Amino acid sequence: MAETGPARASRADVLRHPATAPLAVLVAGVVGAGYLYGTDPHEPGHVLPACPFRFVTGLLCPACGGTRMTYDLMHGQFGAAWLDNRALLLASPFALALLARWIVEGLRGRRWRPEPSPRVQALILASAITWTVVRNIFS
Repeated sequence: MAETGPARASRADVLRHPATAPLAVLVAGVVGAGYLYGTDPHEPGHVLPACPFRFVTGLLCPACGGTRMTYDLMHGQFGAAWLDNRALLLASPFALALLARWIVEGLRGRRWRPEPSPRVQALILASAITWTVVRNIFS
């Protein structure tokens, strides 16, 4: 028998709540980190996503090495994480702060999204392109 009335409306309300998306991202991250913790990406033979940019071009993208970096961080190997991807390691606290803000605002019942200025967007893009070029020249 199909549910109608208040039960259906409350389920739809939960899916539309401002906290649903950021909490889903957090849960997916925790599940992924849990899998990664026991899976050494430095060793072959694991079910881990490959970089599509590297597959197509043979070059490292700005995020290449991020999986290995995360694994190394979770195991306290900060030097190895630095060697895996310096730029991503430096950017990680900012990404985590944005996720935290998104969750907090969602739990307060407000929708939030970062709105960087065009200048900041250009700086982020230029940094990513520069990092991609530098790491492919010197690695």
